[in-house]
Amino acid sequence: MSVGDLPAVNAILNGTAAILLTRGYFLIRAGAADSHKRAQHKRFMVAAFSVSAVFLVSYLVYHANVGAVYFQKTGWIRYVYLTILFTHTVLAATVPFLAIITLRRALKAAKSGNFSRHRRIARWTLPIWLYVSVTGVVVYLMLYWL
Repeated sequence: MSVGDLPAVNAILNGTAAILLTRGYFLIRAGAADSHKRAQHKRFMVAAFSVSAVFLVSYLVYHANVGAVYFQKTGWIRYVYLTILFTHTVLAATVPFLAIITLRRALKAAKSGNFSRHRRIARWTLPIWLYVSVTGVVVYLMLYWL
């Protein structure tokens, strides 16, 4: 694998994170009182965190080697791309912090049984993280395949 392959790898990692986040969300919604579903939820969310961490390393390696990659299209599609890229970038900067805080609160709550602090931040973390993961794939498709 070469550095040139990393954008596709990054898109796959982002898509995988989105799938894991969605599955983890539905597991906890379906059975917060069920210890088996809570354990599955935990596994899916830790997996999403791990996949996102691998993505971040891969993304940084790629851009350290290649630098900035510019969208070549013009017209209205450029404005669409730049809008998606802007919102993606701003929110992506928050995801590592939100994810770490959310995961830390969940692991702490697992000992005490009080998940209220975890739930409060998870309600913000999940949609932002999911948006960033999905728009990461969209940015890749627009930049490399459009």
